[in-house]
Amino acid sequence: MKIEWTETAQQKMMEILNGQNGYMKLKYDTEGCGCVMSGVTALWLVRETNADDELIDTNHMPVYIERTKAIFLDEVMKIDFVPEVNSFQLKSPNGMLNPRLSFHNKMV
Repeated sequence: MKIEWTETAQQKMMEILNGQNGYMKLKYDTEGCGCVMSGVTALWLVRETNADDELIDTNHMPVYIERTKAIFLDEVMKIDFVPEVNSFQLKSPNGMLNPRLSFHNKMV
């Protein structure tokens, strides 16, 4: 699995993090969705990783995913940032995975 950060996404994430340390996770969040098949991807900054987390190859900052949720993601993905809507996006060659990829700082 591989994730490419666009230059715009890299710049925005560095601005948001402002030097803060932690681990970036591409979380397949199912809380409140009613079913694991109805999950939504989000970026989470966490203090530590879990035993089920797998490091994904990227061109920017390291990103972890939950091994058990990898089935819901594509082999090649891109994280972009669209200033006009002030939102990250998760894309793949197969199409848009999440046009409003939210960021959650779980360290505060």
